[in-house]
Amino acid sequence: MQTAASLATLLIALLQSWILILEMFLWTHPLGKKTFRLSDEFAQASRVLAANQGLYNGFLAAGLLWGLWLGPEGVAIRLFFLACVLVAGLYGAVSVGKKILFVQGIPAALAMGLVWLAA
Repeated sequence: MQTAASLATLLIALLQSWILILEMFLWTHPLGKKTFRLSDEFAQASRVLAANQGLYNGFLAAGLLWGLWLGPEGVAIRLFFLACVLVAGLYGAVSVGKKILFVQGIPAALAMGLVWLAA
């Protein structure tokens, strides 16, 4: 169970890292615009805001990796940062679109469950 919990946490950290890359570096590039369904005009106008948002995703990834690095002593940290990802996914689902719930929220909730069961 511990291996599954660690793997799930790592996958969420990698997802948050990928979101950081998309929002900070690829927002105005074709992949970023396609991913977030952005017009050229909106992508250019919002790129600074997106980079800031991406930075926060990086902090979530860093917190999850920190919790993993601490091993069993990092369970509370992992649960905290997974809860942050879950809240971000829920808020995104309500404010932006339901897809965020399935991409971010539900995977974080599943990882939280695994971490909790393994603790």
